[in-house]
Amino acid sequence: MIKNLILEYMKMKIISASIFFVFFLSMLNAQETIYPAPKQTGTTVINNATIHTGNGETIENGTVVITDGKIVSVGKNVTAPAGATIINAQGKHVYPGLILPISNLGLIEISAVRATNDAQEIGELNPNVRSIVAYNTDSRVINTLRSNGILLANIVPQGSLVAGSSSVVQLDAWTWEDAAYKTDAGIHFYMPSLMPRPRFGFGGGGGGGNAQQPPADPIKEGLEKIDRIKSFFSEAKAYLGEASHDETNLKFSAVKGLYDKKQKLYIHANTVKQMLLALDFVKEFGFDVVIVGGSDSWQIADLIKQNNVSVILGQSHNLPTLQDDDIDQPYKTAAMLQKAGVLFSITDDDPQNRGRNLPFNAGTAVAYGLTKEQALQAITLSAAKIMGVADKTGSIEPGKDANIIISEGDILDMRTSIVTDAFIQGRKIDLMDKHKLLNERYNRKYGLKGF
Repeated sequence: MIKNLILEYMKMKIISASIFFVFFLSMLNAQETIYPAPKQTGTTVINNATIHTGNGETIENGTVVITDGKIVSVGKNVTAPAGATIINAQGKHVYPGLILPISNLGLIEISAVRATNDAQEIGELNPNVRSIVAYNTDSRVINTLRSNGILLANIVPQGSLVAGSSSVVQLDAWTWEDAAYKTDAGIHFYMPSLMPRPRFGFGGGGGGGNAQQPPADPIKEGLEKIDRIKSFFSEAKAYLGEASHDETNLKFSAVKGLYDKKQKLYIHANTVKQMLLALDFVKEFGFDVVIVGGSDSWQIADLIKQNNVSVILGQSHNLPTLQDDDIDQPYKTAAMLQKAGVLFSITDDDPQNRGRNLPFNAGTAVAYGLTKEQALQAITLSAAKIMGVADKTGSIEPGKDANIIISEGDILDMRTSIVTDAFIQGRKIDLMDKHKLLNERYNRKYGLKGF
């Protein structure tokens, strides 16, 4: 009898495993089958639309002509060539493809699953690490961004000091080589915080194993780290100034573009202390610096402008950095930088949003001082200028790549931002994504919306 019970138990285990395997295969087959669009052939014409060019100009009842992936003409009285594919955008709005200037897209899929994370290398000095080679074009997150009009992104490595180089990608590709729009365009330096961190221990005090150790001085430690980084750049400059080398130093070679302005130094900093130290890299080495985060940049906006430094503002839907800042300061900072003449962009670095709320962050800035066209420019042309791709994208102008989106309403307003069509280099891309598939699945399950 016991033998029979054991056999029955084993049989049930085998059946359960088989059911799970079949279920797993069915889930795999249920995943979206979305392929990159083929290269555009012929001519596509978008007409009767309100065109927001991205450079501040708006064209009512305008027309855009796209041939072989490039914008040929744009304007109010443009004639459609014979044989062109016509897209009637009557009542809709046409925008340049939005650009996410800071992202770990394709490097982190599920933050809680370590096997899907490839954003950071061991060590504090990794300028030779290239984020582009780890970029996963099959990420499920990519298509959710495209549905909100984001067609390009700057893929950024993470780290504690010098993390590596970022690259700009277009979001419709088979491989990272296909996706690459501009490679290794920036080196990323994460500025030490220079602020004390809370110490936790048993009993609510600073106890625990380190209770007998004197508290560390974060300012002293941070300045020592910054001095090490400056020494590294000084040594790299000397190395790159030599005609030949017996051995190649990969770390020094990786920052060569900083000295001839082919690369930018992205310094992740938020407080005034950090940003003032960031400006030292402009004065000491002549680097083209971009401040990333910049939550307190409004306090030294004139100084940032004088040093010709750009700013990529971090998550605006956040609390202010300092306790005595206005509660709505994160919303107002963009308008204050605009008034000071600083070249700036806006990003969405909330790990829950994964970047898709980018247009709505810009929309919030409109409610606090920017015009709609200024806010749009911050996530299109200004972002392209900062990343060094403004010659190819960022605005709807003749000669540029046809990275274009069509929306039923205002792209900056989540109530009306419904992207109906999107083009990357003239290729009309598939806007299906995991969110839409799940929405359809459960509408069908519960008999909603006509199912």
